Amino acid sequence: MHTATHHALNAYARVGAETGVMAADPHQLVLMLYEGAELALADAKLHMTRRDIAAKGRAISKAIMIIESGLQASLDVKAGGKLGEQLAALYDYMCDRLLRANLHNRPEIVDEVSRLLGELRESWKQIKPGATAAPGAIRR
Repeated sequence: MHTATHHALNAYARVGAETGVMAADPHQLVLMLYEGAELALADAKLHMTRRDIAAKGRAISKAIMIIESGLQASLDVKAGGKLGEQLAALYDYMCDRLLRANLHNRPEIVDEVSRLLGELRESWKQIKPGATAAPGAIRR
């Protein structure tokens, strides 16, 4: 009975997440990616403390996948110029650090990447959807 309840709750959560993704605008989708990566890293730390190596590896792999296939893949480096290049390099750095955290079981590295993701998420929240032009670059 406990397992059936657990499966039902997981299915409900998946439907909620899928509905949220389908209803989200691109700005919200990026926020969801940041949040998903941060949740995966929180899971990884939990599994580190429990010494559950397989679950830790899955959680770190999930965070890396979100960073590489979600956040980094959605970058338009050409349009973003120097900032886009720096953000792409930061995503590469985070993925490299997470590989090291997984290999050497280093929760402080997970904390470092989680902090970086949190700072990026907070900065992204401050951006107003549709506000793409820099001050002074608006055509009159």
